[in-house]
Amino acid sequence: MFEARFQSFDDRSARGETAPRLAALRAELKRRGLDGFIVPRADRYQNEYVPPCAERLAWLTGFTGSAGVAIVLAGRAAIFVDGRYMVQVREEVDSAAFTVEHLVEHPPPAWIEEHLPAGAKLGYSPWLHTVDGAERLAKACAAAGSSLVAVADNPLDAQWKGRPQPPLGPVALHDLRYAGEDATAKLARVREALGKRVDTLIVSEPQGVSWLFNIRGSDVPHTPVVLASATVPHSGRPAIYVDPRKLDGAVRARLEALADLRAPADFERDLAALGKAGGAVMLDPAICPDAIARLITESGGKVVRGADPIAPMKAVKNAAEIAGARAAAERDGAAVTRFLAWFDREAPAGKLTEIEAVEALESFRRDTGLLKDISFSTIAGAGPDGAIVHYRVTRKTNRRIAAGELFLIDSGGQYEDGTTDITRTLAVGAPSAEMRKNFTLVLKGHIAVARAVFPDGTTGAQLDSLARQFLWRDGLDFDHGTGHGVGSYLSVHEGPARIAKLGTAPLKRGMILSNEPGYYRAGAYGIRIENLILVTEAAVAGAEKPLNAFETLTLAPIDRRLVDPALLTGEETAWLDAYHARVRDTLAALVDAQTRAWLSGACAPLKS
Repeated sequence: MFEARFQSFDDRSARGETAPRLAALRAELKRRGLDGFIVPRADRYQNEYVPPCAERLAWLTGFTGSAGVAIVLAGRAAIFVDGRYMVQVREEVDSAAFTVEHLVEHPPPAWIEEHLPAGAKLGYSPWLHTVDGAERLAKACAAAGSSLVAVADNPLDAQWKGRPQPPLGPVALHDLRYAGEDATAKLARVREALGKRVDTLIVSEPQGVSWLFNIRGSDVPHTPVVLASATVPHSGRPAIYVDPRKLDGAVRARLEALADLRAPADFERDLAALGKAGGAVMLDPAICPDAIARLITESGGKVVRGADPIAPMKAVKNAAEIAGARAAAERDGAAVTRFLAWFDREAPAGKLTEIEAVEALESFRRDTGLLKDISFSTIAGAGPDGAIVHYRVTRKTNRRIAAGELFLIDSGGQYEDGTTDITRTLAVGAPSAEMRKNFTLVLKGHIAVARAVFPDGTTGAQLDSLARQFLWRDGLDFDHGTGHGVGSYLSVHEGPARIAKLGTAPLKRGMILSNEPGYYRAGAYGIRIENLILVTEAAVAGAEKPLNAFETLTLAPIDRRLVDPALLTGEETAWLDAYHARVRDTLAALVDAQTRAWLSGACAPLKS
């Protein structure tokens, strides 16, 4: 299992494969009368994590990150990634074949306007782009005096020999004791949110389908969603579009009591029928594939654009989900703490590798007996590898962890009662003064978010600067968001809320987010401190308006050796000491005696 995981995409990322694959794609485009093509990392459901059969960007370019897009023209090609992947992309992608562009600072539409020749035809697959995304691309093409052309079948697929088959992971029922609300009640809430202006809602996102019908799957790595779509009429039976081979008798019976079960091949025909029926069909243009909107409008239907009503419902966890998140955090925290104690014993010898650390951490999680999967591929970076924000170790890149380095490990678990995500940065031997200073600046930002009190309606963008302020004062920053939403035995990255510069969704009680400021010195080390936090009511005497705060869910020691106490205020020190006392008191009974002894020292008051 480990060998397959760590070798994933090593063969595809060989730079020697890029030139012939790029040449074959260009020949196919010429045959079709296209002057270029857009290759996003996406599947037809717009998932963040995609099945192997949808890893077209990795196959073509060698880039294995979770977000990116390439544009291939006859005479040039570019790959776009965000700040998390600027180091990684240069290591994985042939710079002679693709220029590297920043996805945010110089996005594809801007590049298209600059480089697409007038009169050119730029192809795209409407299933792999959202409605909003396709419109931005079309506008850029028009500005360049060219056109965006939808293709029915992806030209890469004909070139990709040995392309994996679509997944057939079995569908499982998500027990009500974990879900906290049955599907009938959820459907009623969705219909109430639609009101009378909409006849049918398109649920194109598998997370939404899985949450709405209380089902889970194994179609994509580490995220227990079912690759399926659904339609929810204002009145009448919903329809779920799912491969029937994924359903056993019990699951089929439960779902048939709620909805009509349809094969995925029926989806396009049924969308066209909805259009011909003339009703108002609602979709979220930010997440819905452009192909769906095209099928409805080209059949004469009326598309109503609106924010997905399921996402905010799913983001606000009910009492059962919150209880599950707390239980999962304790269980996972005990596993992580066992790993931290083990790491402290093993790392100083200088023989431990990144892969061995990943294997050990996963083994401690499996020892809980309740781990269903990890929640994403573990990020385990020693020294300069830690500066690659979403570094994923392979057999080729595996590094020995040396004394004097920092080791960053970002990992999580999928349990039926909750999804976890935690990052710890660890000193191997004596850290430098610079490492301790920058770690403490990151910690100060982490504590500022954890201690925040804010009015109802506050967005993540309004809190993001709390995490960055101390780094900014030293001319430092980090090129990723401070926090993302987290699902309940669903995706570790969940919208709509996030703590980030572009986090516009209000933070509501019951939402679970990450708190993960960091700092990365390229070629040297990476620092990140991540806990999950729950939005709760703030108890402030005499408050003139409703106030919220955060409850920290994650429980595991923060490396005190990396903290410079002189840089912390009294309140910050008190927070860290109180957090560590809670970690010690909660986890002591859940770990073995050897780990318990280590835990006592790791959680001692900072200035003791």
